[in-house]
Amino acid sequence: MEKCSLTAQARQCLAAAKAASSGRSAHTVYGGHEHTLRQTMIALGAGRSLDEHENPGEATVHVLHGRIRLVAGTISWDGTPGDLLTVPDRRHSLEAIEDSVVLLTVAKSLTPPNRAQ
Repeated sequence: MEKCSLTAQARQCLAAAKAASSGRSAHTVYGGHEHTLRQTMIALGAGRSLDEHENPGEATVHVLHGRIRLVAGTISWDGTPGDLLTVPDRRHSLEAIEDSVVLLTVAKSLTPPNRAQ
Protein backbone atom coordinates (compact mmCIF):
# COMPACT_ATOMS: atom_id res chain seq x y z
CA MET A 1 0.00 0.00 0.00
CA GLU A 2 1.18 3.49 -0.77
CA LYS A 3 -0.02 6.73 0.74
CA CYS A 4 0.32 10.31 -0.49
CA SER A 5 -1.06 13.65 0.58
CA LEU A 6 -3.24 15.12 -2.17
CA THR A 7 -3.28 18.39 -0.25
CA ALA A 8 0.52 18.69 -0.29
CA GLN A 9 0.72 17.61 -3.93
CA ALA A 10 -1.96 20.15 -4.87
CA ARG A 11 0.09 22.96 -3.27
CA GLN A 12 3.21 21.85 -5.17
CA CYS A 13 1.35 21.43 -8.47
CA LEU A 14 -0.25 24.88 -8.18
CA ALA A 15 3.12 26.48 -7.36
CA ALA A 16 4.59 24.81 -10.46
CA ALA A 17 1.68 26.08 -12.58
CA LYS A 18 2.15 29.64 -11.35
CA ALA A 19 5.86 29.45 -12.21
CA ALA A 20 5.25 27.98 -15.69
CA SER A 21 4.77 30.23 -18.71
CA SER A 22 1.79 28.05 -19.74
CA GLY A 23 0.11 28.65 -16.37
CA ARG A 24 -0.47 24.94 -15.88
CA SER A 25 1.14 21.88 -14.39
CA ALA A 26 0.31 18.16 -14.27
CA HIS A 27 1.60 15.22 -12.27
CA THR A 28 0.59 11.56 -12.46
CA VAL A 29 -0.44 10.49 -8.96
CA TYR A 30 -1.23 6.88 -9.83
CA GLY A 31 -0.98 4.66 -12.88
CA GLY A 32 0.35 5.61 -16.25
CA HIS A 33 0.27 4.42 -19.83
CA GLU A 34 0.70 0.77 -18.84
CA HIS A 35 -2.33 0.84 -16.46
CA THR A 36 -6.06 0.92 -17.09
CA LEU A 37 -6.55 3.44 -14.27
CA ARG A 38 -4.67 6.71 -14.24
CA GLN A 39 -5.00 9.61 -11.80
CA THR A 40 -3.43 12.91 -12.75
CA MET A 41 -3.30 16.08 -10.72
CA ILE A 42 -3.73 19.14 -12.93
CA ALA A 43 -3.21 22.73 -11.77
CA LEU A 44 -4.32 25.73 -13.82
CA GLY A 45 -3.80 29.39 -13.08
CA ALA A 46 -6.87 31.63 -13.16
CA GLY A 47 -8.07 32.15 -16.73
CA ARG A 48 -6.04 29.23 -18.11
CA SER A 49 -7.59 26.20 -19.76
CA LEU A 50 -7.10 22.82 -21.34
CA ASP A 51 -8.27 23.23 -24.92
CA GLU A 52 -11.02 21.05 -26.31
CA HIS A 53 -9.95 17.41 -26.56
CA GLU A 54 -11.39 13.90 -26.78
CA ASN A 55 -12.24 11.81 -23.74
CA PRO A 56 -9.66 8.97 -23.49
CA GLY A 57 -12.05 6.70 -21.54
CA GLU A 58 -14.35 6.85 -18.55
CA ALA A 59 -13.27 9.88 -16.56
CA THR A 60 -14.06 12.08 -13.58
CA VAL A 61 -12.70 15.41 -12.37
CA HIS A 62 -12.49 15.93 -8.59
CA VAL A 63 -12.03 19.60 -7.72
CA LEU A 64 -9.43 19.95 -4.94
CA HIS A 65 -8.89 23.73 -5.00
CA GLY A 66 -10.43 26.74 -6.75
CA ARG A 67 -13.28 26.95 -9.27
CA ILE A 68 -13.38 25.28 -12.66
CA ARG A 69 -15.75 24.96 -15.61
CA LEU A 70 -16.05 21.79 -17.68
CA VAL A 71 -17.46 22.58 -21.14
CA ALA A 72 -18.81 20.16 -23.74
CA GLY A 73 -20.42 21.87 -26.71
CA THR A 74 -23.12 24.22 -25.43
CA ILE A 75 -23.32 22.59 -21.99
CA SER A 76 -21.10 23.49 -19.04
CA TRP A 77 -20.73 22.45 -15.41
CA ASP A 78 -19.05 24.53 -12.71
CA GLY A 79 -17.11 22.84 -9.93
CA THR A 80 -15.80 23.94 -6.54
CA PRO A 81 -13.73 22.06 -3.93
CA GLY A 82 -15.24 18.69 -3.13
CA ASP A 83 -17.24 18.45 -6.37
CA LEU A 84 -16.84 15.38 -8.56
CA LEU A 85 -17.77 15.94 -12.21
CA THR A 86 -18.26 13.10 -14.67
CA VAL A 87 -16.48 13.94 -17.91
CA PRO A 88 -18.84 13.56 -20.88
CA ASP A 89 -17.98 11.00 -23.54
CA ARG A 90 -17.35 13.68 -26.17
CA ARG A 91 -15.03 16.58 -26.93
CA HIS A 92 -14.69 18.91 -23.97
CA SER A 93 -12.48 21.56 -22.38
CA LEU A 94 -11.60 22.56 -18.82
CA GLU A 95 -11.34 26.20 -17.73
CA ALA A 96 -9.98 27.62 -14.46
CA ILE A 97 -12.22 30.41 -13.19
CA GLU A 98 -9.64 31.00 -10.42
CA ASP A 99 -6.37 29.28 -9.52
CA SER A 100 -7.44 25.64 -9.43
CA VAL A 101 -6.28 22.08 -8.88
CA VAL A 102 -8.22 18.99 -9.98
CA LEU A 103 -7.65 15.26 -9.78
CA LEU A 104 -8.46 13.69 -13.14
CA THR A 105 -9.24 9.97 -12.94
CA VAL A 106 -9.37 8.04 -16.22
CA ALA A 107 -10.15 4.36 -16.79
CA LYS A 108 -8.92 3.65 -20.30
CA SER A 109 -10.35 0.84 -22.36
CA LEU A 110 -7.74 -1.85 -22.99
CA THR A 111 -9.54 -2.92 -26.16
CA PRO A 112 -8.49 -0.82 -29.15
CA PRO A 113 -11.40 0.75 -31.06
CA ASN A 114 -12.71 -1.13 -34.09
CA ARG A 115 -11.26 0.26 -37.25
CA ALA A 116 -12.72 -0.15 -40.70
CA GLN A 117 -10.43 -2.11 -42.97
